[in-house]
Amino acid sequence: MASEAPAGATPARRVPRPRADAVRNRERLVAAAREMFVEFGCSVPYDEIARRAGVGNATLYRNFPERPELVHEVVLSILARLTERAERAAAEEADTFAALSRFAHAAADERVGALCPMLDGTFDKDHPDLVVERERLEGAVEGLVRRAQEAGRLRPDVGVGDLMVGVSQLTRPLPGTGCEDFAPFVHRHLQLFLDGLEAPARSELPGAAATLGDLRRDG
Repeated sequence: MASEAPAGATPARRVPRPRADAVRNRERLVAAAREMFVEFGCSVPYDEIARRAGVGNATLYRNFPERPELVHEVVLSILARLTERAERAAAEEADTFAALSRFAHAAADERVGALCPMLDGTFDKDHPDLVVERERLEGAVEGLVRRAQEAGRLRPDVGVGDLMVGVSQLTRPLPGTGCEDFAPFVHRHLQLFLDGLEAPARSELPGAAATLGDLRRDG
């Protein structure tokens, strides 16, 4: 027999679960925004994002009344996707450097460099949701780097920050070019960069290995 609530107690309110179509629409909006931010920048018109997602403007504004809310969700989505790619590479690649390279190329496919302008001075980098997702990603990538160095496959004088700077810079279009124009060169140049990370090192690097903390201080 189910126990009764104490006399005078306020019954718990049921929070309705979002409908499946509403969840799909939200996911389509985030995916469309991610694509269009890469192609055209964060100032792309809202109605163009709705059109790319195949939904009406009202659906877009109902989910993301303000542009910063949509940017926030796109960044969360990218961090989660990158973490998944890093974890999958670690689990599926027996060679530790192959796992690191696989993640780097996957990050290039996300065009992380082209999305860097989203993280401008008005963006809340310390939002709790972002901190949690960022720490998950950092842990996954640090694991890839550590295992590759322990196996003697990655040169010991580089850090996670060096890897992420390289990926970011090599996926950022040159001035005056769009992402689509730059795309054919990304994986080619990224592989040249990765070849320079592989052990044994063929040169001595100036300065110290960059950490993720260094990147946050610079940002």
